[in-house]
Amino acid sequence: MSHLMNTYARLPVAFERGEGVWLWDEAGNKYLDALAGIAVNTLGHAHPALVKTISEQAARLIHTSNLFRIPLQERASDLLAEITGLDEVFFCNSGCEANEAAIKLARLYGHQRGVTEPHIIVLEDAFHGRTIATLSATGSRKVQAGFEPLVPGFVRVSMNDLDTVRGIADRDSNVVAVMMEPIQGEGGINIARLEYLRGLREICERKEWLFIADEVQCGLGRTGKWFVYQHAGIKPDVVPLAKGLAGGVPVGACVAGGRAAGVFKPGNHGSTFGGNPLAMAALITTLETIRQTDLLGNAERVGRVIRDALVRELGDLPGVREIRGMGLMLGIELDRPCGELVTRALAAGLVLNVTHDTVIRLLPALIMSEAEGREVVARLAPLVRSFLQEGKPVPKAAAH
Repeated sequence: MSHLMNTYARLPVAFERGEGVWLWDEAGNKYLDALAGIAVNTLGHAHPALVKTISEQAARLIHTSNLFRIPLQERASDLLAEITGLDEVFFCNSGCEANEAAIKLARLYGHQRGVTEPHIIVLEDAFHGRTIATLSATGSRKVQAGFEPLVPGFVRVSMNDLDTVRGIADRDSNVVAVMMEPIQGEGGINIARLEYLRGLREICERKEWLFIADEVQCGLGRTGKWFVYQHAGIKPDVVPLAKGLAGGVPVGACVAGGRAAGVFKPGNHGSTFGGNPLAMAALITTLETIRQTDLLGNAERVGRVIRDALVRELGDLPGVREIRGMGLMLGIELDRPCGELVTRALAAGLVLNVTHDTVIRLLPALIMSEAEGREVVARLAPLVRSFLQEGKPVPKAAAH
């Protein structure tokens, strides 16, 4: 009997080891990993450079606390400032912590401007985390239910609807920030149009709001650029990061620039474990490996191969609503709940995920090859075909 708290509906498999984009379970069965720990294992499993870094750093120094200088943290902050185009970095341990820091930063920014009850515009179907503040910002009643009272101060709008944001800008003087995911992961691989991102940036500039781009899941090279906002040619004020930042070692970061730079002062925020030497060494190696081996280009190329193959194999199939995504962040929306495809995929030696009830989510490691990408489709397409042949579609409103 396990004494684990019952917080996960775990799948009936335990992985014992991994190599590249492959996993082996306790019985020796081999699986093609198209989920990468939910966009975490950026370099795949057992990447030699990352293994070497972690081993050597663990033997040298793991933790000292932020009461002291941490030179590796300084190097890591310089690297993040370079790739984001922003100025300051706060290190934490997870995506929800990075978003929590962003929310606190936005509220403090508002108070410093004389706004006593700051409001933050957030999006429907958003997912920002499971702390009380971040689940309040999240656009899912399923996540929020039972944890009321929620944190006030969030104004919710639909993605890709600039007119509503402009209307709020005209009537709500308490708004101090917009917080959004350029691609919603948990929400179903919903993509913000590039002109929408540019429009939000323009409104934020005009109103002197902070633009917070939550790239916890969609950032760090997954779409073929370091960040989705770079596809739109804009620069946010705050960028929360985590997941793939250190290739599997827990680390998060809240990166700030523009109006957000200099808002936090000593005592405003902190973390015991955040930015420890082990995590920073892993972060530096992960980001340098992405850059040195052109994994941004690889993510774009392999993502295109997978998407083209999915469209070819499934695009005209009744029951497939849409195939969407950028780079190695892909979703296949069906016309019915399809959670059982996760276990069917495992039986076929494929690791994937279903999110928002009806969307098959693919988040492979950035090292995946074109041949491995084609193999993902070869294993997945027959499963989707047989699944759709079994039952009648469910109306979209009911499915969601």
